[in-house]
Amino acid sequence: MINTLIKKAFAIEGFGEVAPPSWLPSKYTSTNGQGLFTFISIFLSLATIIAGIYLIIQLITAGYLYLSANGDPKKIEIAGNKIWQSMIGLLIVAGAVTLASVIARIIGINLLNFEF
Repeated sequence: MINTLIKKAFAIEGFGEVAPPSWLPSKYTSTNGQGLFTFISIFLSLATIIAGIYLIIQLITAGYLYLSANGDPKKIEIAGNKIWQSMIGLLIVAGAVTLASVIARIIGINLLNFEF
């Protein structure tokens, strides 16, 4: 009988109810107040994946610049700076995910479930 009930999100009191889209998986339509945290979790996961892919692309291009420098100190410096900045970006992303995880654990929410 529970499966036949339609989960609904309540709008501002007195204005009725809003049903979630039928195509949305049930784990995202829970009425226990976790919808925003699920959205933040998905956004954080996607941002981390995009940052990782961008880091790999930057490291490959910096390596190519370093190999094609042919001893030119200016090109070697540019490639070295690009590698250094990529590593700093990786540390910033890892720090942001770690900080979000610590805050979520202190507050008691499930923010970093990393599932789609």
